[in-house]
Amino acid sequence: MAVTPSPATASKTDPGFDPIKQDGKSPDDPRTGMPAGIFDREDASKKSERWQIRVRGLHKTFNKKHYVIRDLNLDIERGKTNIVIGGSGQGKSVLMKHLMGLIKPDKGHIYVDGVDCIPMNDVQLNELRKKFGMVFQYAALFDSMTIEENIIFPLIEHTKMPRAEMLDIMKKLVEKLEIQHLIAKFPAELSGGQRKRVGLARALVLKPQILLYDEPTTGLDPIQTKNVDDMIKHTAEEFHVTSVVISHDMASTFRIGDRISMLWAGQIMECGTPGEFIKSKFEFVREFVETSGAVDFEPLAPGEKPLSWPPK
Repeated sequence: MAVTPSPATASKTDPGFDPIKQDGKSPDDPRTGMPAGIFDREDASKKSERWQIRVRGLHKTFNKKHYVIRDLNLDIERGKTNIVIGGSGQGKSVLMKHLMGLIKPDKGHIYVDGVDCIPMNDVQLNELRKKFGMVFQYAALFDSMTIEENIIFPLIEHTKMPRAEMLDIMKKLVEKLEIQHLIAKFPAELSGGQRKRVGLARALVLKPQILLYDEPTTGLDPIQTKNVDDMIKHTAEEFHVTSVVISHDMASTFRIGDRISMLWAGQIMECGTPGEFIKSKFEFVREFVETSGAVDFEPLAPGEKPLSWPPK
């Protein structure tokens, strides 16, 4: 039976291992079990047509001793649905806050379209954040406002456009998301799935390039979950946005993910397309995903043993 590594054991890094500097001499890197070059080795500080966000060597500690993010490397593919999975307390929310520029790392780089956001001042960060939209776990709607007022709120806060123009943008958006019949209601009158759609509309109203979703299917029944999955996929295609989804839901992950990354003990343990991911040789990755019953991994070769983390 697979054994789950403890966080203390899993977080001990191997100083000789760098997933960015794979030698690429064989179809699979023997240290990771991943296709060689799973991290693009070109200069991350140069704007890439493929990668919109590139994280390199990110570290974050709290109280100067508790590592949450440890030498993390991650590529987010432009125009695709990128899903980050991992157990509770492994750093997913902290990673998302770094991507938004809400907290500063101890060291490392986050390149958005080739520009490192870590050295930016507050004015520069505010400008960068216009590229991002955030869909919160429970939508985070204002209970005292109608749905119409909730959706146009970012326009009121961040633009000087006439209200008629705001309402025109809102009308086109709610029609695309099929929630035009809800705009006179209040959040308390909506179902969980409807609140998610309204939260998405509010995130889209400023026309972001990148959408961040925090556990979008939490608390939803299977039918609502499927509807939210379809919404995320449709949004990426319809609005041509890059999606970054933090999730525990393995069925959703493999239903909509174009690229999956697993975060464990502050590091990206595995990443790739769903087809690449199910070839993982890491024992804990296989156990974590297969326990959900959502997908089966490709069997190991006869006599082949699964890899532990960190790789030797």
